[in-house]
Amino acid sequence: MKYRKLGKTGIKVSEISLGTWQVGGKWGSGFDDTLAERIINEGIDAGVNFIDTADVYEAGASEAAVGRVVKSRSEEIFVATKCGRQINPHVNKGYTVEVLRKYVEDSLKNTGLDCLDLIQLHCPPTEVFYRPEIFELFDRLKDEGKIKNLGVSVEKVEEGIKAIEYPNVNTVQIIFNMFRQRPSELFFEQVQKKDIGVIVRVPLASGLLTGKFSSDSTFEKEDHRFFNREGAVFDKGETFSGVPFDVGLQAVDELKMVFPQRENLAPIALRWILDFPEVSCIIPGASKVEHLKSNLQAVELPSLTEDEKVAVNHIYDKYIKKHVHQLW
Repeated sequence: MKYRKLGKTGIKVSEISLGTWQVGGKWGSGFDDTLAERIINEGIDAGVNFIDTADVYEAGASEAAVGRVVKSRSEEIFVATKCGRQINPHVNKGYTVEVLRKYVEDSLKNTGLDCLDLIQLHCPPTEVFYRPEIFELFDRLKDEGKIKNLGVSVEKVEEGIKAIEYPNVNTVQIIFNMFRQRPSELFFEQVQKKDIGVIVRVPLASGLLTGKFSSDSTFEKEDHRFFNREGAVFDKGETFSGVPFDVGLQAVDELKMVFPQRENLAPIALRWILDFPEVSCIIPGASKVEHLKSNLQAVELPSLTEDEKVAVNHIYDKYIKKHVHQLW
């Protein structure tokens, strides 16, 4: 494993870390504690030292599993969780200092940890980023010893740029991949100037960039790749990175021609992200140990050649850009 600095936190985190949205099984399958603990332990065995979870993942089951495993290990493992998405309806006025404080304290109880290494606002409505009192709360929580660092998870580049105006925001979690390239422009320039840790989520575009899907692929009704393609439940950019499925398949077919030696494109797609020095770590999910092992291969791959990078950008410009670039 290789490690990078997580911005001004000073923490060194594994380049390939672990996201736990579906760590207990595939989307909509319920939560398998044994499977979750196995995947998390296997990740730590391989050098993963940063685990991202959230209070809403499987109604707290993911947070609890992360806490159990971390407490059972002797290694120093950094835990990041998120708060805010329990607010229903998920609107600006639902965000209050009192509500968020309770969520943080609930996460401490659920994980069994004394202090959270990183707490992140979980894709709040854009208006929340213009409310200083929300961000000031986390200074008080830090003074109380309940959190060490504050970060934000965002849907849009503009939200990330606004968030880092607050001096106590140390990290930004954002969607960035071969099919969502806009963060590499102004956003990366700004985070580099301010020494902000960048945590990349949805790096494989909900599996599209594995190269394993086809027009015949189907998804269960509980899977967001079935029900959220048009943003019916949450931001559609979280599903296939906002790319229409059929368009994504066309783009992937061309990617396979760029990397003909690769039956599984996932490690290549992750390596592409790691070639950006502004990235601190990537948090791909894994519903099977095999997915975890596939993701970890990216660390050992050489950087893409300049010709390969040009080819990836050409495919993005040809198929993807018009569908996503200015929306997020």
